[in-house]
Amino acid sequence: MTAHFSFARLAAGFGALRAVDVAGRVRRVLREQEEAGLVFAFRARLIATVVVSLWLLSLVPFPRDLYYLAFVLLFFGLGYVPYRLRRHRRALAIKLGFILLDAALVTLVVVLPPPAGIGVDWPIQTRIRATEYLYLLLLLAEASLTYSPLMVLWTGASIMGAWSIAVTTIYALPDTLRYRDVVARHGGPLPDALSLQTIYDPRYVGLTQLWTQMILTALFTGLLACAVFRARTTLLSRVRGEVVRADLARYVSPDVADALAARAHSSFGAPRERVVAVLFADLVGFTGLAERLRPEAVLALLKTFRERSCAVVFEHGGTLDKFLGDGFMATFGCLTDEPGAPRAALACALDLQAGMARWNAERQAAGEPLVALSIGLHCGTVVVGTIGAQQRVEFTVVGDVVNVASRLQQATRELGGAIVASASCLAAAERSGQPAHDFGESRELTLRGRSQPIRVRVWSGDRAAGYQRPSDV
Repeated sequence: MTAHFSFARLAAGFGALRAVDVAGRVRRVLREQEEAGLVFAFRARLIATVVVSLWLLSLVPFPRDLYYLAFVLLFFGLGYVPYRLRRHRRALAIKLGFILLDAALVTLVVVLPPPAGIGVDWPIQTRIRATEYLYLLLLLAEASLTYSPLMVLWTGASIMGAWSIAVTTIYALPDTLRYRDVVARHGGPLPDALSLQTIYDPRYVGLTQLWTQMILTALFTGLLACAVFRARTTLLSRVRGEVVRADLARYVSPDVADALAARAHSSFGAPRERVVAVLFADLVGFTGLAERLRPEAVLALLKTFRERSCAVVFEHGGTLDKFLGDGFMATFGCLTDEPGAPRAALACALDLQAGMARWNAERQAAGEPLVALSIGLHCGTVVVGTIGAQQRVEFTVVGDVVNVASRLQQATRELGGAIVASASCLAAAERSGQPAHDFGESRELTLRGRSQPIRVRVWSGDRAAGYQRPSDV
């Protein structure tokens, strides 16, 4: 017997992905992440504003500190407005405009001296020779917290533009001392002493410092933009992978979806031998039950059964191969070599029966008919791989193990148990640490279609778990 999940279902999955516009969903998630980045950047801006305010209060004497704190408050307002408008349809343009205002505001605060009476009466040229230019770089740090390389580049360009205009304006003032003018008046190269005197003159402005600032700021901006672009690309890749994986998981088992979406192994699907545990489960007496119930009640029952069963199978690391009407087939150790596959399969079978007992308690309290689950369990060596034509391939588990597990599930009717497992599978599970309590002694059973008998054990804990025999349902 060959058991498989069809890659035709996978093709249907990809068709569904196209129908719901995966690219649009990825863009939506990315926008959400960008918005989260803007929120984080605003919070970082708030913290930086508080730190700078405290620094100014400790460094600048009264009442000059109030002058600068007023600008700090205005700076906070320039950040708050785009934060509040982050969901506006023109949020990007608003944010870019306020970045430009940020750069202009910080530049003006650095360059323009405080009003007379609260400031120091120094030449304006001294304003651009201190270290206050570093405050502008805080804007770059804020922009780097977003997932937008555009904002980083725009912030860097705004800083360089605003600072260049300020410096060149001061450089052009009539009372500014320029190196070239001193050289022209001297009539040749300046002696070292005169050069030093010129450079340290309070009214001196040199463009070399400006060029150094601009080059280093451009490099810093470029490096930050590259870092943000890389982070954005990584985020986009992960978001796209998660979206595809989430949709694939609707059509195939999550572990198979992970392998297909991640493509972790280039040899995925290549035929290979593995020791796999196979579990077949089926609702007992479902045909008669469906005859008595309304169609919508039958659909609701099947939906609940599948949801509960899938949760248990996935919890134990199993692969849901396929649904079989009112039953299903699951495999353990199908995608990777799992020495504990028999243990996981047995634990899953016992948990499925425990879950059925809880479900029956709920159904009994609601006055609904009880349901029963029969399970067949076997393990052994199979061939796992993909086969098929170019248009359609199947991920297939081929081997006698699948056939035996299916027959064992059918044998639960004649043996009167809820779980019938091969003795070899239970022995392997026990060696891995999963006890096989409540299973009866090993007995020989000749399965339909097979000439050689197989030793099996029947789960005898059925009554304790609330199992209902077919005749009781």
